[in-house]
Amino acid sequence: MFDGVLFFPVTPFAASGRVDREVLAEHLRRGLAAGPGGVFVACGTGEFHALSLDEYGEAVRTAVETVAGRVPVYAGTGGPLPLARQYARVAQDAGADGLLLLPPYLVQAPPAGLAAYAREVADSSDLPLVVYNRSNARFDAATVAELARHDKVVGFKDGVGDLDLLSRVVTAVRHELAGTGKEFQFFNGMPTAEVTVPAYRGIGVTLYSSAVFCFAPEISNAFHRAAATGDTARAEMLRREFFHPLVALRDLVPGYAVSLVKAGVRQQGLDVGGVRPPLVDPAPEHLDALRRITDAGLALVEDSAR
Repeated sequence: MFDGVLFFPVTPFAASGRVDREVLAEHLRRGLAAGPGGVFVACGTGEFHALSLDEYGEAVRTAVETVAGRVPVYAGTGGPLPLARQYARVAQDAGADGLLLLPPYLVQAPPAGLAAYAREVADSSDLPLVVYNRSNARFDAATVAELARHDKVVGFKDGVGDLDLLSRVVTAVRHELAGTGKEFQFFNGMPTAEVTVPAYRGIGVTLYSSAVFCFAPEISNAFHRAAATGDTARAEMLRREFFHPLVALRDLVPGYAVSLVKAGVRQQGLDVGGVRPPLVDPAPEHLDALRRITDAGLALVEDSAR
């Protein structure tokens, strides 16, 4: 099971357009040095939507080889059901420890259909699976409770932010699994999750994915320590001076939740290339703003460490 900040690496692209496995390995090594609780490769931040099946396999194998068992490695899967099953099998063959189920493409589906989709993907490999509640994949409490009984479904990640619904999901799952001994984890999967950590912790969801960990793990870890130890003043300062300005910048352009993170990794000295269409790389003035925001956050962390 997971504990600590969850690291969702970007997928580097070389000038030729191929996945750059060497740079990805270095990106992972730098992240591992900062002590994440787990690695989620080829997921949202890793541009799962833009990878071919072969490229996906390269990314997952690189992560598994580089992490070498130090923390769990989960890989994204999703999209059309036949492809989602293929991705799941490729991840298993590459040595991944589990899967994060991203939404199916385009269609709106009722909870019963989403549950069937999740079960079919879960049954296509031997890997445990975390269900992701976001975009067009909206699960209700009864459906999540039902899925939680599936032997391979081990978690629920929320990227919607409906705390009333999430509270009902948490309560329903815990009631459903009471006495079974099965472990099941809940994740805060909101973009720039640190902003919503206090609200999620209030209903018992302490795990979260940190996009900031990709390019400024010092800030991510400082916030995580503050939140875990109840240092509300420090957590609030980091939100006010770093996370809130980052969110304001992120919200200027659709897709910046990914492309700003990739730009942040480049600004910290690792050439991971740009994003693939339909995403766009940040405009020059937004890159300047990102650098100012990151420098301010790093300065806060350094000052508090003195």
